[in-house]
Amino acid sequence: MTAYAIGQITIKDPVKWQEYRSRVPETVVPWGGELVLRGTRAKALSGQQRHTDTVVIRFPDIEAVTGWHDSPAYQELVPLRKEAADVDLISYEADQ
Repeated sequence: MTAYAIGQITIKDPVKWQEYRSRVPETVVPWGGELVLRGTRAKALSGQQRHTDTVVIRFPDIEAVTGWHDSPAYQELVPLRKEAADVDLISYEADQ
């Protein structure tokens, strides 16, 4: 079943964020990951949204999401991510 990693992001340091962003794609490839969306909030249509940016990465299954997130290649980037932005990163399984 297809799964997604969705990040809600508030950038703190644009230079560090750009470095982090440039390095993440190479970490998702071994897990079959594909970048679906990187975007900046245009308008909250309903409710509250504390973050300004979003990223959506599609994976073949939830095991691939977990494998990517826990991989040494991605974990090496986590300290940079924490310096660059406040990120809520959540995994989802698709219903269909």
